[in-house]
Parts: sequence; C-alpha cells; structure tokens
Amino acid sequence: MTIAVRAAAPADRAAIAAINTEAFGQPDEAALVEALRADGDVAFELAAERDGAVVGHILFSPLALRPEPENAPRLLSLAPVAVRPDCQRQGVGGALVRAGLGRARTEGWDAVIVLGHPDYYPPFGFSHAAAAGLDHPFPEAGPAFMALELSDGALARAAGRLVFAPAFGIAGDAS
Repeated sequence: MTIAVRAAAPADRAAIAAINTEAFGQPDEAALVEALRADGDVAFELAAERDGAVVGHILFSPLALRPEPENAPRLLSLAPVAVRPDCQRQGVGGALVRAGLGRARTEGWDAVIVLGHPDYYPPFGFSHAAAAGLDHPFPEAGPAFMALELSDGALARAAGRLVFAPAFGIAGDAS
C-alpha cells in the first residue's frame, strides 16, 4: 500500500471529519478539529492518501506558556491523529506522525507534546521522561503525557504552565 502524506486541503474537510468520527467511534475529535480551525489555532494539518482517497489525518496546534518566559520555546500539541478503521495497522498513522514531526522541525518548532498511548509514541522519540518537568493540566495522565524535543534544551526553557487552545476545553486554560 502506497501512502502519500500532504498538507490537508479545504476539499478534504468532509473526509477528515468522517475519519476522525470513525476512528474514535464518536464525533468529539471531528468537532475538535473544526473548533481549532474556526479559532485559528491550527499550526498545520496533514492528510494521508491511498489511491486518491484520504485515509488519515493529523493536526498540530500551538501551545502557550503562562506566564510566558523569556526565550520561550515554540511548542506544538499533536492532537488528534486518526486513520480510517480499514486502514489502521498499515503504517498510515506512523507516516503521518513522521511527516508531521519533519514539518515541525522544518518550520522551526522546538518541541511537540502529546497525550497518547504510551506504547505508540516512544518509537517516534516521545517520552514521558522528557515531559516530566512540564507544568501541565493532566496530572492523572501518567506515562501517556509525553514530549519530544526538536531542538536541544527547548524543554528546559519551558518554564510556566502549558496552555492548550481553548477548543480542547481544558478547565483553567485561557490564551
């Protein structure tokens, strides 16, 4: 199966909504994607194609730090990533994550944060240990809260509390 990963286009929106709804078994992630777009809180999003059809999607949104430290790193949140159920476990998600991290590096982002499966993300370089010093709103997340530094020392400069885009609906966060 040949997978092509590219920037998501407005024409992909219906397919992306369907993929997120099918992959997660409910519409919350599709609604999150729409809310992030409507609020202007998308750094970038990518689509995976197979045989001309969109089969996967990944979205990255900027994270803020409050209070914002001097020399603050440029941080991204990876969420959500979704693959059409009939295409899962075929490398689509991995291709999306690798392409997304590559683009993040190219665009000069310093680190990526993810709240995800603790067995899925470490092969891409994410670790709970890298996120251990971050002040974040997920105390119950344990090893599912992970980070990946894209530039050396970036997370050491991440003083302050991580603030996610309002669309995530995390109590107490405001940008």
